[in-house]
Amino acid sequence: MPQLLTHDEIETVLAAHPDWRVSADGLAFERDYSFKGFTAAFGFMAQVALASERHNHHPEWSNVYNRVTIRWTTHASGGLTELDRKLVEKCDRFAND
Repeated sequence: MPQLLTHDEIETVLAAHPDWRVSADGLAFERDYSFKGFTAAFGFMAQVALASERHNHHPEWSNVYNRVTIRWTTHASGGLTELDRKLVEKCDRFAND
């Protein structure tokens, strides 16, 4: 089971990815993305889906037209882990490609 991130590690993730936030319950990283249109949003989601399959770690997310809301948490560990950090980084990289 993945280890939970420490408070300092969480702060480091947020400093490197300022558009992300910790959820109100403190258990997840969350972010809202806006894209030029539905096709761009769906393309982003496809990239995230493939990465999440490779890591066997899947987001909670929603899509409305050009907007994607995404939440990363590790349910088995009860909070934020290295898996969540890795996928936050990948999401930001995919969104900027």
